Amino acid sequence: MIKVYLVQNRRKRIEQGHPWIYQSEVERIEGEFNPGDVVDVVNHQGHFLARGYINPASQMIVRVLTFNEEVQVNEQLFKDRILDAWNFRQRFLPGVRSCRVMYGEADFLPGIVVDKFEDVLVVQILSLGMEIRKDWILQALLDVFSPRAIYLRNDVHVRELEGLEQEKGFWYGQSETEIEIEENGLKLVVDIENGQKTGYFFDQRENRSAIAPLMKGWGGVHGIRLQNIEDDNGESTVKPVDKRGKPVKNPFWDGAEVLDCFTHTGSFTLNACKHGAKKVTTLDISELAIETAKRNVQLNGFLHRVNFVVANAFDYLRDAVKEEKLWDVVILDPPAFAKSRGAVKSALRGYKDINLNGLKLVRDGGFLVTASCSYHVDPQAFQEMVREAARDAKKMIRLVHWSGAGIDHPQIAGVDEGHYLKFGIYEVRSRG
Repeated sequence: MIKVYLVQNRRKRIEQGHPWIYQSEVERIEGEFNPGDVVDVVNHQGHFLARGYINPASQMIVRVLTFNEEVQVNEQLFKDRILDAWNFRQRFLPGVRSCRVMYGEADFLPGIVVDKFEDVLVVQILSLGMEIRKDWILQALLDVFSPRAIYLRNDVHVRELEGLEQEKGFWYGQSETEIEIEENGLKLVVDIENGQKTGYFFDQRENRSAIAPLMKGWGGVHGIRLQNIEDDNGESTVKPVDKRGKPVKNPFWDGAEVLDCFTHTGSFTLNACKHGAKKVTTLDISELAIETAKRNVQLNGFLHRVNFVVANAFDYLRDAVKEEKLWDVVILDPPAFAKSRGAVKSALRGYKDINLNGLKLVRDGGFLVTASCSYHVDPQAFQEMVREAARDAKKMIRLVHWSGAGIDHPQIAGVDEGHYLKFGIYEVRSRG
């Protein structure tokens, strides 16, 4: 077995279960190898630490597959890991038909992501070590899931850093590339061919549900009250009436008025409507995203409660502030602003811009729902940014919910690289 010796003076990350070995941690390599081969990682004294596959072209020269010297890296190991991952999802999401079923390092197969959309799998192979074991992966996926089709979304730049070409297309079988799934009791159409990443972001599943308590209880804010009204037979019934005392016929009279920015497929809009929102303004810069969101809204019967806007969110938020518009709930779920550590300062300026204006658009006593999927922006920096935005907006905020990625995106303790998603719900009040 080829041995990769680590330098003596290093952080003991691998001893704590971290799955990556960086070039800077390697002292020397003993033995001849080809990129992608399985190697043993040992400390400076030669004591076994881990076993994984090597790629000297990558900054992560070794990705760990096991910390047990007795475990052999073979096809059965891959099948066992994939089956374990699926069993984990079924335990915490009983009856689930669509979710992330393989999350790379967090499921102990670094360099592979698998999302399940009903009976179709979408796979991303992100590393050389996994690429040369594609046959093992394919057979394991067929054995565990018996899918109708498997689609490859290997159209990501990170493959080039591993010396691999980008590609996409069916790997096994055939199916439509637009697939209807269900999440949180809602129907969505997912484009596995042209949608972002694998077609859908499962990581916000629980966070989408978390907005449910925000969607009702706004009738009084909107000037509606309950009043006893007598019918022609003299019988009295409690009904909502407006400021003029006229009956309100809108069944969602108590629902929130919501602004959903960066909507993508409309998933937060759908959850807002499901839980009683009165009216949702749904915004994205992409016409394709808005068309997809509109299809999903119509599929669930919410079209009459949603106003769709194609616009740059930064500009729209600024203009809405100037126009003194207000909503009960403002949702900000942008794409990653920081693709590298060097982009963090610029990203935080961008996050502050949208959060500052978002806060100004929240009615007194309303809620800001805000998120960041930029790994390089850590939770502390993100929360500090929100506090600074609140200060500049002359608002008081109260954190009522904080979370990260969902249960199908598990995190290995000590592996900070997996803690990318920040999600917060803040109550917003005027100072005084």
